[in-house]
Amino acid sequence: MYTCGIDIGSVSTEVVILENNNGEGNGKIVSYIISPTGANSKTAAENALQEACNSSGLARESIGPIVATGYGRINVPFADKNITEISCHARGAISIFPDTRTVIDIGGQDSKVIKLEDGNPVDFLMNDKCAAGTGRFLEVMARALEIDLESFADIFLSTDGHVDISSTCTVFAESEIVSLIGQGVEKNRIIRGLIYSIVSKMTSMVERIGLEEPVCMTGGVAKNLGVVHALEEKLKVKIKIPDEPQITGALGAAYLAQKI
Repeated sequence: MYTCGIDIGSVSTEVVILENNNGEGNGKIVSYIISPTGANSKTAAENALQEACNSSGLARESIGPIVATGYGRINVPFADKNITEISCHARGAISIFPDTRTVIDIGGQDSKVIKLEDGNPVDFLMNDKCAAGTGRFLEVMARALEIDLESFADIFLSTDGHVDISSTCTVFAESEIVSLIGQGVEKNRIIRGLIYSIVSKMTSMVERIGLEEPVCMTGGVAKNLGVVHALEEKLKVKIKIPDEPQITGALGAAYLAQKI
């Protein structure tokens, strides 16, 4: 009666349990969990699934097909199938916004842009070689600035002007920020510069693949309204955000599990 999607990223693991409607429309989300992946992706998947079962009151045995996706998808021995995050993010996005043509996903350690036609992925670009422009990038910079990452969006929206961050590498950008702080540059202007540097990287990927509206943004960084606002400004489009953008990949995996 239920299917499950598990999205194992390098930073966090998401589990979605979905009511199985045999592929007829979009099923109801019974429960979802977002938890740290930690050092062992297999253990993270097992614990997150059990937590999702507990929160929904379901027995593990009542869960039908399970699809794993994400960075650690091959490390889930109890999954019935593993599917790339491209397919899963695409399916998750269209389950929420059926007319989506472009998906922008910024996760903890990678970012991707997916082009859709009739709900199916036809092209994509992925940055998985460097943490620049990802959630991890923002976390490192927040630590260097000694400012809560949660406040970045408010700072971006309430600050005028920014300082350009020339380094695209996380390590070099951190050194650049330390230098700027030493020069007495206002931290709020540095934060705006950091967000624009992320957006510049994503804009370049979007332009390479070709922007088509409507646009949906997924991943944990979609919760940062500063990044969303800056992307809308640079791309000159309105971006749709799911209520919980971080579970989109796991949601798509749970839908794809209905086909097993």
